[in-house]
Amino acid sequence: MRIRDYGVVVGAMEPGRLNKITDVPGVRVGHATIDDPLHHTGVTVIMPCADNMFVRKLTAASFVLNGFGKTQGLVQIDELGTLETPIALTNTLNVGKVHDALVSYMVARCEADRFEMRSINPVVGECNDAAFNTICDRPVEERHVLEAIDSLCEDFEEGCVGAGAGTSCHGLKGGIGSSSRVMDIAGKRYTLGVLVQSNHGTLEELHVGERALGREIIEKRKQLPQAEPSDRGSIMMILATDLPVSDRQLRRILRRCSVGLARNGSYFGHGSGDVMIGFTTENRVPHGGMHRVIEQKVLTEHTLELAFRAAAEATQEAVLNSLTAAKEMTVLDGTVKESITKYL
Repeated sequence: MRIRDYGVVVGAMEPGRLNKITDVPGVRVGHATIDDPLHHTGVTVIMPCADNMFVRKLTAASFVLNGFGKTQGLVQIDELGTLETPIALTNTLNVGKVHDALVSYMVARCEADRFEMRSINPVVGECNDAAFNTICDRPVEERHVLEAIDSLCEDFEEGCVGAGAGTSCHGLKGGIGSSSRVMDIAGKRYTLGVLVQSNHGTLEELHVGERALGREIIEKRKQLPQAEPSDRGSIMMILATDLPVSDRQLRRILRRCSVGLARNGSYFGHGSGDVMIGFTTENRVPHGGMHRVIEQKVLTEHTLELAFRAAAEATQEAVLNSLTAAKEMTVLDGTVKESITKYL
């Protein structure tokens, strides 16, 4: 179930066909989930395109709203404005192992394409799922990353799957969620989509549309456990689009994802790593390029207005979809993280 199934429509812009990040042509998502008594975790892979992205890199950007996180690969994205691997999401202590798995995958891919690769910048994001997962076991292995890649599709699962298997959001069960918006600009239709790994927020501040739902839940619970003491835990936001923009413009668009978080009630607390990574499937950049001039088309700045709005709406709805798709789960200490669906 998704938030629109409960009669909640976020914003006024039109969603894409699936209302997911994969509405952007060429983008696919896959999961591998580890689900046993001690481990509820996994990996989610966002594949930006079908061809080898090391050979033809994607224009990309990142924005860190609050840096309490262990993401890898952002330094080079910020320096060069390009993405050359899939983006993988996992748990905090598995970032290194997933990074290594992406290296192996890209080495094999470049060898198959007979393209020499001596350096690579894998991009890995994380949230801490230690409440549901015996995290020090670091159970995610290379085979799980490859399993997620093998499962790549357009109409992917949301909720307690992949990197969202063990996350919490606004004091409830969180997970993977996604949404998209379409835009008509200068006679052409473009798409912007967002995928989130939600593990942030307090129950008290949770808003769904016009409802202060978190406070309603606290009142209904009465003597039951109530709000988290602070906004902590992190959220990864991955934004994809086919807009012809530069990496600088893409960073401007990315920053508007924070508007969607705020509308749902997040105030970006000290312990929350709020990280945004974005790419466009337009304006590809060939590898190398010494003494070469690359021509690109980019939108004028005022034309970005629709993209700003789309990023805010898609992020807001993606978080709510991560909540409605997630099922109630028992934490390792025996407490329960409820699903939002029992209160909608």
